[in-house]
Amino acid sequence: MIKRQVLVYYAWSRPGENGAPLDVIEDRFPALFESRRMGFPRFHEFSDPHAFDQSVGGFLDHIMKRNFTAFIELAAALTGQRVIEVERVADDGTLTPLDAHLLGGVDTLIVISFDSLRTAQTAASSEIDALRTFLAQRDNLAFICPHHDIGEVAELSESEQLARQIAEFEHHGDRTIPPRQRFGGFARSLLAGLGVPVINRFGLRPAAAADGSPSPIEADRSLDRSGLLERVSTFNLHPHLPQLERLGEAVEKLDVLARQRIDPGAPPHPFAQDHQTFDALLQSRPETFAGSLLISDTTLWSSTAGGVDSLRELWANVVQRPHRT
Repeated sequence: MIKRQVLVYYAWSRPGENGAPLDVIEDRFPALFESRRMGFPRFHEFSDPHAFDQSVGGFLDHIMKRNFTAFIELAAALTGQRVIEVERVADDGTLTPLDAHLLGGVDTLIVISFDSLRTAQTAASSEIDALRTFLAQRDNLAFICPHHDIGEVAELSESEQLARQIAEFEHHGDRTIPPRQRFGGFARSLLAGLGVPVINRFGLRPAAAADGSPSPIEADRSLDRSGLLERVSTFNLHPHLPQLERLGEAVEKLDVLARQRIDPGAPPHPFAQDHQTFDALLQSRPETFAGSLLISDTTLWSSTAGGVDSLRELWANVVQRPHRT
């Protein structure tokens, strides 16, 4: 059997993220020293400034990328091949685009669009064309994964903005998140370029079962043509997950493969007033692309927010899926 080749593409710009002014709390990652301060004694092992970069770059290396280690190690073990990991813009400013050259020989692509909207990471036409060509192959699969969009209030009057941000902040309950933190611009640009626009809205708190584990997903298994959700009962409990809202043509080109329930005990949120679930996993319809396009939150590939046993089944299903000719 031909072994799967997995590419994990981190869509951030390291200079763009690391260059965020520390006197502005919105729209940026924390620096490593800030994570140590907010989470003490967690992350104490990174306290030596001579051994660990204390900037945002240190956070990306020692906290953010480590979230995906369990998936990368499992994928390598199951495929017998090293998982390719690429950062979009390196510390020295070198851009590695998601182009035909990078996608050559890859059949499983995971785009971790953990890029701050402030850094304006946008897919070039050549990248969109390369991904379209990639998805023209029946055996290929791509996951495009933004994260949350918390605290965007530009459409509200000035007198309403702070109250909305407070409501969103209280709902997700994560004291380390600033009032506005927006991610996923690269994912949005890719999906719009492919003719399936999706926006990642809000940061919603998912429901938990009585034992504290994630509540079961609500999956339409009749649509799961690749068997990705076999033996998968839950996702995770990351406290701020987005509603993956299909826009325009995407409504007819993408199906909702799975939903997660919103925590009914969480403080009120504008979206939760009219919804009990959010769309957590989208999949392209068979006539949209020959290959498979899926859209999920970035934390579907993370081992740090619960549901790991079930997520490992998903990861295994992705890298061991049957070949399609």
